[in-house]
Amino acid sequence: MTAETIVAEAPTAPRQPLIHGETLVLRAPTQAWSSADGSMGASPIHGYFFSDTRLVASVAVRVGAEAGELIATVPRGADSVTFVSLQRHLDDALPDARVRTLHTRTATITGVTDAIVVSSDRREPIDTVIEVTLTADLSTMDHIKSGLPALPMPVVTLNDDRATWASDTLTVNLTADPGATLSQLPTGELLLSWPTTVPTRGEIIVGWQLDATDTRAVVRGVEGAPSWSVPAVTCADDRLTRWVSTALGDLDALRLTTTAHPDEVFLAAGAPWFFTLFGRDSIWAARMMLPLGTELAGGTLRVLAALQGQAAVPETAEQPGKIMHELRRDTLEIHGEGLHLPPLYYGTVDATPLWVCLLHDAWKWGLPEDEVRALLPNLTAALGWMRDFGDADGDGLLEDRPLNCADETGQGLSNQGWKDSDDSVQWQDGSLAEGPIALCEVQAYAFEAAMHGADLLDHFARIDGTAPGGAEWRAWASALQKRFNEAFWVDSPQGAYPAIALDAAKRPVDTLTSNLGHLLGTGLLTAQQAALVARRLVSPEMSSGFGLRTLSTDSVGYWPLSYHGGSVWTHDTAIAITGLARDGFTAEANTLISGLLAAAAGFEYRLPELHSGDSAAALSRPIPYPAACRPQAWSAASAVAVLSSVLGLAADAPGGVLGVSPAAGVLAPLSVEGLRFGGAAVSLSINSDNEVSGASGAAIEVR
Repeated sequence: MTAETIVAEAPTAPRQPLIHGETLVLRAPTQAWSSADGSMGASPIHGYFFSDTRLVASVAVRVGAEAGELIATVPRGADSVTFVSLQRHLDDALPDARVRTLHTRTATITGVTDAIVVSSDRREPIDTVIEVTLTADLSTMDHIKSGLPALPMPVVTLNDDRATWASDTLTVNLTADPGATLSQLPTGELLLSWPTTVPTRGEIIVGWQLDATDTRAVVRGVEGAPSWSVPAVTCADDRLTRWVSTALGDLDALRLTTTAHPDEVFLAAGAPWFFTLFGRDSIWAARMMLPLGTELAGGTLRVLAALQGQAAVPETAEQPGKIMHELRRDTLEIHGEGLHLPPLYYGTVDATPLWVCLLHDAWKWGLPEDEVRALLPNLTAALGWMRDFGDADGDGLLEDRPLNCADETGQGLSNQGWKDSDDSVQWQDGSLAEGPIALCEVQAYAFEAAMHGADLLDHFARIDGTAPGGAEWRAWASALQKRFNEAFWVDSPQGAYPAIALDAAKRPVDTLTSNLGHLLGTGLLTAQQAALVARRLVSPEMSSGFGLRTLSTDSVGYWPLSYHGGSVWTHDTAIAITGLARDGFTAEANTLISGLLAAAAGFEYRLPELHSGDSAAALSRPIPYPAACRPQAWSAASAVAVLSSVLGLAADAPGGVLGVSPAAGVLAPLSVEGLRFGGAAVSLSINSDNEVSGASGAAIEVR
């Protein structure tokens, strides 16, 4: 018997930075990544960032020539953190530590502020020197994400207590607090030095500020409080309360506007990679946030409507009526992946129907009718895109990568649904499906968009004649539903289920995936079909105990750390929960809610974009996906979606009624103050018997 030893060669290709263990403060479009002690430079992701450019690549703080010993990292919301360190080398002979440093870092919409407090309990003053070294940088986020070597340091100009460096459009200013000496070391790093005396049982404070401007920025930050309400949630399980609180703080810090439309606020997709407008992500996040007000939805709808496609442009995937995918200041190029996306890119098959769904839902939650009416031309254009361009081959279904306007460069996204990785649509044997692809959830979005778009058109045709009526779109939706039922269902010994997609030959791709959850609550499925899907979603193969797996464990391609082939995405699970609750599957919804609450606790209530699909039965805490965005907009907004599902909210502002169908389960008793419906504040209470025991602020209909 012989044994063969396999020797793996070290990879030579650049690698994307891992970020799961790093510390972040953010206030879009600014973010600062560091180690737990506040230092920067040990990881490629470390640094101060603004407008998708790294401004500083390393930071080191020394007090009395030493860095200190970290004892705590204390978050102060999404945009600020305090690093607490001991300076025992400055202590006296007594056993207690008597000198410590509190280093607070705060992100603003234009830069980062650092303040260092050195405090002492000693009975005599301490003469010391506080030193900070920083490395100036102008690397792009694309460069860093690609794992490429560091770029040469830019030229820095010194002027007393200020240092300046710049690219052709971006200018960076570093300013030190009074008393500092600012110089540049022979190695190029900047040195801030404060000779100082810490008084007897007293403290001294020093600091520095970094501010940046970008004349070519396409997005900018938002000052002031968010437009949405911040509810007070009291619950039998405080994990929901803590998750909602943390999530809303993160969403506050993710607010952006475009420079072209500075009054229209939307949510950036996520830190660090996606600090910009994304059609699909921004729509889903705004849709989930509707129980807290319609202002965010209104801004998101309008900014996307302003960028709605006008012509067929193969290089950008633009088409008349189409909603864009992402907006950047420059071309996005990820080295080694062949990805080359133009600054305004339309390569998405689902953002357009989802825009229609958001418009309808915002109307139902109380978006003023004049704001809805103003968007009716965009609504009809979006519906027209589904029929005329989304269904490229005329078979009544929406396809990925439309045949009559393919990405001729070959460098765009190969899959254009939310699972947009190259291997996201695969057969049960692990082989990849060939496109164009017709995704199952896209058909559900299109069906819902057509039906609810018809509702909007009928409403405005009836009240003021400003719309043509919706009969055409109900007929179109009915035909799509018929085609879906004929083509998508896969038989198995455990019962039928919908395929993830149809491939180029219109064969149902037979993997069992989380995409099924997006079909629920849209009206596409019959009650019997919905029951089959609900049962599958909570099966051991799909429900990990920390959320819903993207791919069933019985598929050959399953891997718990696969981006779309076995991992758990928070928003994906929340969408399934919402659909289950809408269709009356409260037990199944509560199973997945329990999983997300367990995951939330495991990630200190800042749930990442995605995490491992490993089973909670095998591991006591969720395993991070090491390059996941955290925070991420639709992941954070999922907390509000789950709260809404637990309450069973069904809005009908035009009818003046807020439906409530509690499904609180073990979360009851539950009370919420600060919901918003039709512009009014709403409070609800659910008792331990899962009954509405109190309500105010709206006409409540218990269902």
